[in-house]
Amino acid sequence: MNIVYRFRIYPNKSQKELFARTFGCVRFVYNRMLAEKNEYYEKTGKVLKVTPAKYKAEFPWLKEVDSLALCNAQLHLQTAYKNFFRDSSAGFPKFKSKKNPVRSYTTNCVNGNITLQNAKLKLPKAGWIRIKQHRSIDDRYILKGATVSQEADDKYYVSLLYAAEEAEHEIRSVKTAIGLDFSMSELYVDSNGAHADYPHFFRKSQEKLAREQRRLSHCEKRSSRYMKQKKKIARLHAHIARQRKDYLHKESRKITNFYDLVCIESLNMKEMSQDSRFGTSVHDNGWGMFTEFLSYKLERAGKKLVRIDKWYPSSKICSCCGKLKKELKLEDRIYSCTCGNQMNRDENAAINICREGLRISGVELDTERKIS
Repeated sequence: MNIVYRFRIYPNKSQKELFARTFGCVRFVYNRMLAEKNEYYEKTGKVLKVTPAKYKAEFPWLKEVDSLALCNAQLHLQTAYKNFFRDSSAGFPKFKSKKNPVRSYTTNCVNGNITLQNAKLKLPKAGWIRIKQHRSIDDRYILKGATVSQEADDKYYVSLLYAAEEAEHEIRSVKTAIGLDFSMSELYVDSNGAHADYPHFFRKSQEKLAREQRRLSHCEKRSSRYMKQKKKIARLHAHIARQRKDYLHKESRKITNFYDLVCIESLNMKEMSQDSRFGTSVHDNGWGMFTEFLSYKLERAGKKLVRIDKWYPSSKICSCCGKLKKELKLEDRIYSCTCGNQMNRDENAAINICREGLRISGVELDTERKIS
């Protein structure tokens, strides 16, 4: 089992220059290999096998950076090809652009060339770098590699990959269960009637973003003022993304601590985000990220996440009598049934999702536990 820890690092001036050269060399090798592979295939119809070592004689400056970073560029290209041939929707490998505001490279841990100790991180070629280690790492884990990245707001981070023994998580008996129905305005509504009350970080910052982007439009392109304003907007976007991620981590942790079985719908968020009416709300909520966090947290706790088929009519079934209401419209926010049941549409759907999840899992509950 692999575990990744992400920390912020504070390189000095010379280390920043080395990182910039490494980012450029990795991009160069990736693009060069991709171009030669495409050209060779068009001429011969065969796949060209090439390694970064081929270019070092012609381009000696490639020797100035970590050689393992160049090798990983080759592996990333191979992975891109495999993903395309396995599923064409992944898209054919594309050339890396110098204009991409997020840059990164990956290196491997060999003979202790990567070391983390005393709030400092040792990286190949770069030496010791100050790091903000906000959480401890189990001594039994084995360090396998590191990915250094520079975000759009010019902050540097490192993602450390550790190998851990596959722990046999004890599967707990299900005593508590909950159903979550995706809500465009509140992230989710659960089967106990609780609403997530999502803060909508992007919506709250939209006016400020628009103001800063208007200022950017009045700047001369590539001028110092233009670049300064561009970084200001990037910092604002990064702040929104971190707010969202922090909230989703805390919310998924809260649910994991209280429930043994969590039931959700298998929604196609990419398809929903392409709808002009819902696109901004879908991206702002981060439901896909939330379910990913929930999935691995539950798995590590020996608990279970059940995904209900997206075609299951959870919103149209009455949670009291089980009658199907075919004529229910999207704008109908109150579910009214002939049996007398009247309740919030999302709460009704969440109850049905929970029951369907219990049925699929073959679990019967005697008592239900609610989030306090």
